[in-house]
Amino acid sequence: MDINGETVAVSDVVVAEAAPPIGAKDGSRRLRLCLAASGGGHVRQLLDLENIWSKHDYFFVTEDTALGANLAEKHRTYFVPHVAIGQARLGSPLRMIGAGVRNFFRSAAIIARERPDVVISTGAGAVFFAVAWARLRGARTVVIDSFARFDRPSLFARIAAPIAHDMVVQSPALASHFPKAKVFDPFRLLDEAPPAKKPLLFATVGATLPFERLVSSVAELKARGGLPEDVIIQTGVGAQKPEGVESVETMSFDRIQELLTEADIVVCHGGTGSLITALRKGCRVVAFPRLMEKGEHYDNHQAEITGAFAARGLIAVANSADELEAALEQVRSRPPVLATTDASELMRYLEDVLDQERARRRPQTQRA
Repeated sequence: MDINGETVAVSDVVVAEAAPPIGAKDGSRRLRLCLAASGGGHVRQLLDLENIWSKHDYFFVTEDTALGANLAEKHRTYFVPHVAIGQARLGSPLRMIGAGVRNFFRSAAIIARERPDVVISTGAGAVFFAVAWARLRGARTVVIDSFARFDRPSLFARIAAPIAHDMVVQSPALASHFPKAKVFDPFRLLDEAPPAKKPLLFATVGATLPFERLVSSVAELKARGGLPEDVIIQTGVGAQKPEGVESVETMSFDRIQELLTEADIVVCHGGTGSLITALRKGCRVVAFPRLMEKGEHYDNHQAEITGAFAARGLIAVANSADELEAALEQVRSRPPVLATTDASELMRYLEDVLDQERARRRPQTQRA
């Protein structure tokens, strides 16, 4: 793969030559930024901040997912192994330890190579070591807790907060957990007419784990005649292929965007990235939250997310084929709601943080 004239390989790490900081048009010094986020909604939150980080010499640290591969085609990107405390909760402690050791050393090598001035992270576990190594090497550390957290902070935020210079939460309810944190609620409803759609239901499980309950519920409802729409299901790698519907294990980020543009109805897991992207596209959304007690996720934060979205009248929630049928009747009976996240206030804050850091480092000579 060729990125800006440099040859890179999309493997566990995308190798790219680090360019030295370059003077901006106003003559001020550009900072080197480490943008650290695991897959899915965490990366999408960083992409919403492009107007800030694109002004500097930046690189991404993330996981090798479809979205990560899409990033690597356009930006200097490093992949680190997926690791999360929840792997132990799901009965794979040795897998977690092995991935953690590999992640620890790979993150150290990436940070030593790039030597960032500032690290901005939206979590989660896969990028903790990158954040910690950057902090140890003197980088200003900005931790933004996930928009997925409405009532309780994430484990990543609780662990990373003590080493963060700047802490941001995106729900007012979390302010009590981090008294020094800045609060920016990015959620916004859009006053727009719904776009034209096809009679298509797109079901997606996301990129992290298989999700048989969602896939089987959609396939069962289609088989018994409860889905007049055409159906396409993204099942996840290694999942059993359902009968009677079009399915694919994984697909590119661009293809997912095409389907979201076309689909009238989206059935998805309860991650904020999937929910917000579908709502931006004017889809009628039914969410299946992954549940820890069923071995589908590391905790029950997706139940928290989907409950909050449903309380605002944005989506319906289901946990079985019967509940899916009822939820579809509900969303078909009302106009779709368009919503998005607006990061403008957060970007103004980050602009100030980066200006402060640039001013602090200005007397230093630029790196060779």
